[in-house]
This record gives sequence, structure tokens and C-alpha cells, in this order.
Amino acid sequence: MVYERGITEMNIDFVSKYKIFVAISLVIIIAGLAVMIFQGLNLGIDFKGGTVIYVNIGKPYSPDDIRSILSSQGIEATVVQVGDNKQDAIIRMRYMENQEEIQQRLIDALKEKYDLTDERFSVDTVGPTIGKDLTRNAILSTVISWVFILIYVGIRFEFKSGVAAIVALVHDVLIMVAAAALLRTQINSPFVAAVLTIIGYSINDTIVIFDRVRENQKRFGKKLSMAEIVNRSINESLTRTINTSLTTLFTVTALYVFGVESIKEFSLPMLVGIISGVYSTIFIAGPLWVEWSERAERRRLATAK
Repeated sequence: MVYERGITEMNIDFVSKYKIFVAISLVIIIAGLAVMIFQGLNLGIDFKGGTVIYVNIGKPYSPDDIRSILSSQGIEATVVQVGDNKQDAIIRMRYMENQEEIQQRLIDALKEKYDLTDERFSVDTVGPTIGKDLTRNAILSTVISWVFILIYVGIRFEFKSGVAAIVALVHDVLIMVAAAALLRTQINSPFVAAVLTIIGYSINDTIVIFDRVRENQKRFGKKLSMAEIVNRSINESLTRTINTSLTTLFTVTALYVFGVESIKEFSLPMLVGIISGVYSTIFIAGPLWVEWSERAERRRLATAK
């Protein structure tokens, strides 16, 4: 155990085992990729286009009755029972030809069955063109955030640190997408919001690690190898990283357990992203920087000879 600033620090060798941690991530990402290839992603209407119908039925009902209506009309849609007393329904329909005619037919059938008026319905429709625009904007916003983070970290520390940080963030996004594919959760606007939130959240912990690396480089100079400096820096920041992540994790878990459906669509990918962000901060970003730095140093020495 190493003592510094009155705090007991652990002494775990993260760098020597980083290939194992990378392999674990690759297994999850490849499994998710396989599901995407054979089954595709469960894209929400935000991206594929379609209609969301919110119905305030106002009395107890069975979602199977609505599913029977959908089936009898040949409509493919999902039904979710929501509301404080489970007396509301959310119906999600993918975009189809004659969309307006189909959704009006469904609304008329629900009116007849449950004796409802127009005021009980709220309809949101996303066309396929808008869905394509959302897809492009989601990808563009993610890439732009990576570019600015690369520039910021590269200026504050060095270019290799920036690239290592971006690799860790790409890892987090791939894990979130892989988890969504494996769990068959919807890829929609709340998912994109969760991805962008995790990018900002994860980079904060990574910057803390690189900041500690810079301090230890100045303090120990050539007394310690790059691997030893990074191991020391991660160990010194480990308690802070875990504690801050756990407090966020508990809050997001509460949102998922007690929140409504729309909140769960945001909080589930957030849970995955927080765990992945801690993982990449500790096991990938720093060790990857060591690997690249040591390779660059070996090439420099070889050239000098």
C-alpha cells in the first residue's frame, strides 16, 4: 500500500493487464455487432418514421385487447401500459403507406371499444425524411463532440492523450449500441441524448486521470517508467472515480426503476454508459497511452542508434 496526502491508495497493476480488458470489451462489441447483422437494431420511430398515439383510456384495461384490435387490422405496433393507475396507453406504429388512414382507423376502433372522445388522444407523427435527418444529425453531433474533445485534450495534454481519450469514448458508444442490440432496446432520441451525455461524463474522469499522470511525470521524472506512472495515477484517482460514478449510478438506477417509460428509455442506456465510462477510464485510456508512448520511445531509440 502506498500512502500519499494522508490517503491510503491501492497499488493495482492495470497497464500489464489492459489487453485482457480490451478483449472483454471486444467480446461484447462483437456480440452486439453479430445481433445487428442478423436482426438489425431496434430503431424507434424517431429514426425509421412512424406514429406514436397516446391514449388516455381513463379506466382499467388490458393491453392485449388493444393488441387484438391491431392484429385484426393488420397493424404492426407496440403497446405500452402507462400512467399512475395504468389507465393510459402508448401505441408505437412504424411508418407505412396510407399512414394517416391506418392510424385514423385504429383511433376509431379504440373510440368505439372504450367510448372515448378526440380529447383522449394525442398523436405524434415522424415522416421517413425527418427520420433520416435525425439519424444524420445524431451521427454528426457525436462526431463533432469527439473532434472538439480531441482538440481540447490534445492542447491541454498532448495529441496521444487526446487520441487515447477518443478511443475510450468510441469504446463507450460502441458498448452502448452493442447493449441496445443485445437487449433489443429502442434506438431513439432519448438514446442519442444518453450517448451525448455519457461522452461528456466519461471524458471528465479520463481528464482527471491524465491530469494526475502529468503531475506524476513532473514529480517522478525518470524515476518511474511510463507504466508505473500511469498505474500510480489510476490508483490515486480510483476511489474518486468509483465514488462519483456510484452516486450517479444510484440516481440513474432510481430513475429507471421508478420512472415512466420515456424516462426508462433514457436511463437504461445511461446505466450502461456510466459503467462503460468507468471501465474505459480505468482500463483502456491510460494503458493505451502507455502502449503508444512506449512504442514511440522504442522507435526514437532505434532511430538514434
